[in-house]
Amino acid sequence: MSGLEHKHFSGPEHGWEPEPGLPERLPSGETLVWQGAPDAHVVARRVFHIRAVAAYFVLLLVWKLAADWHDGLELPAALLGTLKIMPLPLLGLALLYGLAVAIARTTLYTLTDKRVVMRIGMVLTVTYNIPLRQIASADLRRDGDGSGDICLGLAAGQRIAYAHLWPHARPWRVTRPEPALRCLPEVERVAALLGDAWSAASAEAGCSGVTAQHGGSASGAEPGLLAGTGRA
Repeated sequence: MSGLEHKHFSGPEHGWEPEPGLPERLPSGETLVWQGAPDAHVVARRVFHIRAVAAYFVLLLVWKLAADWHDGLELPAALLGTLKIMPLPLLGLALLYGLAVAIARTTLYTLTDKRVVMRIGMVLTVTYNIPLRQIASADLRRDGDGSGDICLGLAAGQRIAYAHLWPHARPWRVTRPEPALRCLPEVERVAALLGDAWSAASAEAGCSGVTAQHGGSASGAEPGLLAGTGRA
């Protein structure tokens, strides 16, 4: 993981931070551009697929009701038996949503004019500093409600383990993990800010030739860094 910095902390919840989301104060000459966190509702829907899980539980309950009725139970008795086990799937859904809330509460993404900082981790907090010059590409993945992810393709030789990042990684990109700003409620605005910051940093460093992963750029973003893809 050369070129990328990470720090571990295990004290009280983020009370050690000199500035929110940052392991130390910004150095002179570095400017804060944006800070934000995942939306808990979107995390529940996209990371834990809570709608699909709920539908699965509903099917199981309907199947039990139909099976009991088919086996000769009166409908009221079959309904009562189904209602008795209903707390179990409700508890499962509550646990999934609780995890989504915990992820949203313990995560803070920071964009400056020089780097992306990801403070993640529910138990052991880890802060990753990703210099803009180490970002080779970025993929904007947005949903119809305006939320979405920004997946960061790292330059050659840079790597963070998928297990260390999850769920703040591009889904299923395991062999070459991509850090991701997940489940942002206003993803296009953040994409535009990231594109502007990357363009300014590249111009300052005299960098060029960075390519995008997909055709088409996000609104306001620099072509060659941010590419947009849509998901229903």
